[in-house]
Amino acid sequence: MTGLAHRHLEGRRALVTGASSGIGFATALSLADAGADIVLGVRSPEKAQGLVHMITKMGRSCTIAQMDMLDLGSVVHAFDQAVASVGTIDILVNNAGGGIGDMALDVSPKDFDHSIALNVKAPFFLSQRFAKSLVGARQSGDIVNISSQAALVALPGEPVYCLSKAAMSHMTRCLAIEWGAYGIRVNAVAPTFIETPGTEDALSVPTFKADTVDRIAALNRLGQPEEVASCVIFLVSSGASLVTGHILVVDGGWTIR
Repeated sequence: MTGLAHRHLEGRRALVTGASSGIGFATALSLADAGADIVLGVRSPEKAQGLVHMITKMGRSCTIAQMDMLDLGSVVHAFDQAVASVGTIDILVNNAGGGIGDMALDVSPKDFDHSIALNVKAPFFLSQRFAKSLVGARQSGDIVNISSQAALVALPGEPVYCLSKAAMSHMTRCLAIEWGAYGIRVNAVAPTFIETPGTEDALSVPTFKADTVDRIAALNRLGQPEEVASCVIFLVSSGASLVTGHILVVDGGWTIR
């Protein structure tokens, strides 16, 4: 942990999707370190047991909400069950995401629908459910979407992933405008390549890794999950109380090259 949190999120409850590894794992830990109680949105509860143990050792409560982001019914049901169990959730981190890489000439409708469902549809309707619960409780809250630098640049072989993350970033702006009147701030973090289990295979190719590090032009190194998590902590804190609809790019300089 960074030691920057100072437990300023005590009394708040956060749901982090895709929390069993990588950025989601680091974000859940950072939120707990900042004092929040945590709900882990995961497809496989057994993979999150270690994280549950770590968070409860920190003195925070930690609950698992089993949800498959490709099954919208399970997402909504799991959210409703979590609220019924722990009370109002006032921080949502839409971290779960991904896609199937292919050249535009070869993308199938099935793979296209998969990426859109995972990166746009599920986060949209989970955010909607989250916002409705807050409006009903007359309570404010925060959403942070984990977008990507792919929303800003074209990555060869990743056309659908890029366009889906661009949609997520613009969704962030649209929801911020609509829900600000209810005290709900909506922001996004757009990271570069982060060393996680999800990028491990790609980064194991020496030429790809070298090119990636070279393109992170200002800092010339890969990112770590904690560096994204710390940005999430800022965006849900009182220090960002006038920040909404913002896409915080965490890319080491890739997109300004």
